[in-house]
Amino acid sequence: MTDSAKIGGPDEDAFDAVEEGKQPLLVHLIELRNRLLYSVAAIFFAFIFCFIFAEDIYAVLMQPLVDVLGADSGRRMIFTALHEAFFTYIKVAFWAAFILAFPIIASQIYMFVAPGLYENEKGAFLPFLVATPILFLIGGSMVYFMVMPLAWEFFLSFETLGSDGDLAIQLEPKVNEYLSLVMKLIFAFGLCFQLPVLLTLLAKVGLATSSGLRAKRKYAIVGVFVVAAIVTPPDPISQLTLAIPIIILYEISIFCAVYVEKKRRQKEAAADAAAQ
Repeated sequence: MTDSAKIGGPDEDAFDAVEEGKQPLLVHLIELRNRLLYSVAAIFFAFIFCFIFAEDIYAVLMQPLVDVLGADSGRRMIFTALHEAFFTYIKVAFWAAFILAFPIIASQIYMFVAPGLYENEKGAFLPFLVATPILFLIGGSMVYFMVMPLAWEFFLSFETLGSDGDLAIQLEPKVNEYLSLVMKLIFAFGLCFQLPVLLTLLAKVGLATSSGLRAKRKYAIVGVFVVAAIVTPPDPISQLTLAIPIIILYEISIFCAVYVEKKRRQKEAAADAAAQ
């Protein structure tokens, strides 16, 4: 072996090792870029579709208020800036587009992380990916069919008829403020309904236990009412409507943690038996 070979050989081996280390990273970055492009494209085309029907989507969101006021009440919604209605429809379209494209986004997330997971990890990850939009849909439906009608009736109870020497107090909602309130309620309920998913994941990785969740139940209940008071309108009806389901979901999370711990003990017992 020549001196040049002795000197050059290790350098070439080190260079090859570095290149081999760079190659998987480059492949992962390209894969991430492709998944992001697919997700952005899904949101873009969904946005175009939803913007065409933005006025109809807004009418659906406005329907609970129409039902409370009465279809023949002759009431109206207003906007006070020239661009307000246009940008409100943009927000409606983007909001609806994200919901419409979420299954594609979730599938792209799964396809990106799935190659790095074991078969048992894939089986554990996929149910949570499916449960997330379902729970969000349940939370949003609860807002639309229960919370909004009750809250709107409560707020409209503060209207007063004019009398001698007094002016009437009548609601004339702005389109952007109404949309902001509706989106805030739907996202608040949808995110809060993810509590079982979050706590079950924490239980699977060992950061939460069923006994710990039971021991902190009273603190959790206080925290739930604080969160409900922050994210909902300032009326007791909507606050209770959010707080009570979250408390029920917290109890469901405890049972999910018990199930996760039971499955873990079974796997550990099977592994010990196989080792013996």
